[in-house]
Amino acid sequence: MAPHRIAVIPGDGIGREVVPPAQRVLEEVGRQHGFSFTWTELDWSCERYARTGAMMPEDGIDQLREHDQVLLGAVGFPGVPDHVSLWGLLIPIRRAFRQYVNLRPVKLLRGLTSPLRDVTSIDMLVVRENSEGEYSEMGGRFGRGTPGEFAVQESVFTRAGVERVTRYALDLARSRSGRLASATKSNGILHTMPFWDQVVREQVAARPGVELSEYHVDALAAMFVLDPGRFDVVVASNLFGDILTDIGGAVMGSIGIAPSANLNPEGEFPSMFEPVHGSAPDIAGQGVANPLGQVWSAAMMLDHLGHGPAAAQVVAAMEQVLADTDVRTRDLGGTSTTHEVTDALLAALRPPRA
Repeated sequence: MAPHRIAVIPGDGIGREVVPPAQRVLEEVGRQHGFSFTWTELDWSCERYARTGAMMPEDGIDQLREHDQVLLGAVGFPGVPDHVSLWGLLIPIRRAFRQYVNLRPVKLLRGLTSPLRDVTSIDMLVVRENSEGEYSEMGGRFGRGTPGEFAVQESVFTRAGVERVTRYALDLARSRSGRLASATKSNGILHTMPFWDQVVREQVAARPGVELSEYHVDALAAMFVLDPGRFDVVVASNLFGDILTDIGGAVMGSIGIAPSANLNPEGEFPSMFEPVHGSAPDIAGQGVANPLGQVWSAAMMLDHLGHGPAAAQVVAAMEQVLADTDVRTRDLGGTSTTHEVTDALLAALRPPRA
């Protein structure tokens, strides 16, 4: 089997500290399952922007096109506004490669304790539309700096865009419990959300076997906290999905563990895998960052590459490490270093000696 060609963008801050452990985990599980990787490391980051005025070179998309997948750390650097990294790196990659699904598992892994009282089981998948919706370039500001200044931001929802992300969510739901929840706000957003509801209902009607529940997003956010166990697959717009999955990361124990995948489901272009957490400049360089969000994202990459058993082995190793109360990072109430957690993961992955 030819090596998988992976573009690696460690990014900024703790991204540089958690990406190498994920690579080590991938190499270890690859040796056991008979596949390997070639890595192309790219210095694209907010720090690069601060030096050069660009998050990535002009031919950056073409460089990525030569790879099978993209493994991303985290971007963010003091003095560089967050919108620079979003519009200078992440959104161009997502749109150029039609990564229209952002898939985020919300699962209470063995060994984790939810901050929610009496919650012992959470296992849902949030499917976030990833290429249009509220994250649009359409709009502008008028009268900058004057008393009458105003800003206009337009959302863009296309029938094709809502249909394809709903189809993906429906396929997931049919492979699991047959239940799909849709996030909407059609009581207050006059045009786009009723359109979203209409298209989602049409897709559900065309694919029998899935039970649809519709929730206004504010009520849905509350239910994520009050009763997360009721949900299985959730489909949401770009903005709503972004907010809901951060809540999901919190209720499953730590946003430092939460993974995500920016998917081109058809496999025509590279997909991109990244943890939900940011670059955390406040702890960068201390060697205490939790690598599990990056490792779980790497496991999602394995699954997308067709290595389901290897991906499951990585998640099982994570659970084994999390169940060891002596191996806990700061965000989980412990003192273990990034290096110590990585060593524990590798030990859990290796078969016992005869």
